[in-house]
Amino acid sequence: MTKITAVITAVGKYVPEDILTNKMLEEMVETNDEWITARTGIKERRILKGEGLGTSFMAIKAAQELIEKRNLDPKEIELVLVATATPDMQAAATAAYVASEIGAVNAFGFDLEAACSSFLYGMSVAARYIESGKYKKVLLIGADKCSSMIDYTDRATCIIFGDGAGAVLFEPSTEGLGLQDEYLRSDGAGREFLRAKVGGSCYPVTPEAVKNKEHFVYQEGKTVFKNAVFNMADVAEKMLERNNLTKEDIQWLAAHQANKRIIEATANRIKLDSSKVMMNIQKYGNTTSATLPLLLADYEKQLKKGDKIIFAAFGGGFTWGSIYLKWAYNS
Repeated sequence: MTKITAVITAVGKYVPEDILTNKMLEEMVETNDEWITARTGIKERRILKGEGLGTSFMAIKAAQELIEKRNLDPKEIELVLVATATPDMQAAATAAYVASEIGAVNAFGFDLEAACSSFLYGMSVAARYIESGKYKKVLLIGADKCSSMIDYTDRATCIIFGDGAGAVLFEPSTEGLGLQDEYLRSDGAGREFLRAKVGGSCYPVTPEAVKNKEHFVYQEGKTVFKNAVFNMADVAEKMLERNNLTKEDIQWLAAHQANKRIIEATANRIKLDSSKVMMNIQKYGNTTSATLPLLLADYEKQLKKGDKIIFAAFGGGFTWGSIYLKWAYNS
């Protein structure tokens, strides 16, 4: 029996129109463009503005672009996954709403949350549904309105995060392309170092908590940076070793766009030339669950059928991992 693999057959993206530059941040907090660029590689980030507009708004836009580019009938979509750390609301799946709004009336949907690793984990989940043979079209969207949980008086976090969404369509293939291997990890001890404490069941929202700004993202930068550098590089190297790959075999590294120095450290660990490293952090900042699909959307025209791509991500929780995928089409 021919093995079924899960391949990406289409991508879509959406980023808000409003741009928050480093120069603009200089007017908001004690920082400067030179320092931000040197420390993170970020020059600007997109911010979603508008009453009642949340993660679903961007997810819908990204999905609609994919549907239009692929000339896809949304009724054929069987599952919608939304990878996000910023769902529209509690106790109501953002994915279910997105599915309805894009016309995927025959699909079921649910959210997946693993901080900045959400989309990477989502790739694994989508692939399993496809590999089962029961599902033919799974839409995976990575979307986050990070600005909704950022304190713009906290220079440790406000310089890093932006808003955006990216979508990919997974379908079955028998050509040996698509998702080849994965190595996914987590360590719950890390949740104290990167989190938005208030808003979950342990610490519900109260006037006092809001006053103390405990509903905003807190990050212990040095600890997160150290763990991200080591773990993203480690899993990327393991992925090459497990699959007997050399740096010459790899066409692209698609690493989570959290910090340029972390991305470069991951590339250096597997001895990959900078020309093979996808990078758009300078334009969008860290869009959490959206960084990986935004990379695919921005680099789509450069991708060739059969290209070997190593994905790597690290996020709060802690969560991290790597995926090895063979690209399935020429643009």
